[in-house]
Amino acid sequence: MLHPQARALLDLMIERGVPAMHTLTPVDARTTYRDRRSITQPLPQEVALVQDLAADGPHGPVPLRLYRPIGIDPGTMLPVLIYFHGGGWVIGDLDTHDVLCRELANLAGIVVVAVDYRMGPEHRFPTAYDDTLAATAWVARNAASLDVDASRLAVGGDSAGGNLAAAVCLGARDTGPSIAFQLLIYPATDMRRVHRSHVANGDGYLLTRDTIAYYHDHYIDDVKHDTDWRASPLLAADHSRLPAALVLTAGYDPLRDEGLDYARALADAGNSVSYVCFERQIHGFVPMGKVLDEANTAVVLCAAELRRRLSIGP
Repeated sequence: MLHPQARALLDLMIERGVPAMHTLTPVDARTTYRDRRSITQPLPQEVALVQDLAADGPHGPVPLRLYRPIGIDPGTMLPVLIYFHGGGWVIGDLDTHDVLCRELANLAGIVVVAVDYRMGPEHRFPTAYDDTLAATAWVARNAASLDVDASRLAVGGDSAGGNLAAAVCLGARDTGPSIAFQLLIYPATDMRRVHRSHVANGDGYLLTRDTIAYYHDHYIDDVKHDTDWRASPLLAADHSRLPAALVLTAGYDPLRDEGLDYARALADAGNSVSYVCFERQIHGFVPMGKVLDEANTAVVLCAAELRRRLSIGP
């Protein structure tokens, strides 16, 4: 059964007439997504340092935001998580995921570097992939000056960001940089949209089939790209020799089954994988700790797995 808090949130959105994302222009959708975070997200935690940076990329500079956890001496070399925000490759930015990045930094005791990659429709596939791979390589190259340990580098993201994190791991496997762990939060892994959960959960649970199609069509401009592994990591020919992973899904999410299938593909190829499904939750729930108790549970779980996989203390 859908969690009562998730049901209450969906009912509130209907009551207040919150427009579906696919009914808005991309510019208006971005504004709506940014503005509604105050309703569902906790207050931002204090961290020791927030620093805006920029990585070199093939399409120009890529804005970054670095978070250093509170309570750790300045200059201490820490593991680093490079985080790619969700939003269907169309919406979302450094601010929409600021609270989550702060929480992960403090709870895991790591540096988090958030990436403001280019999005559609202004920048089509594979620009977002190019930006995220370039940002990952830049952080690895500049690890010493950032006081991070390049040997304990992780990538992660939610939804579209999980898609990009999975693709970056595939792209970096042979060319570098070395990635120790991937945190995939309800990732999109198959642009063909053929899994059963797209039908079972395609209406009524915030992310709908219509909204997914809207995001897809603003990002992908040629259907042949649907089978490119940079867009659909599940369809890569080889999933071996990839970083350890946590794949987290939600029971009432259209992307649930492709997330599960990606966890299976990683495990079948010999990688170390943990898979957790929050059966009563909806897509996008993890940053919503102000109104969803299980969101806070999920964040703690993600932080604990980061600590374990990156060997951070007891």
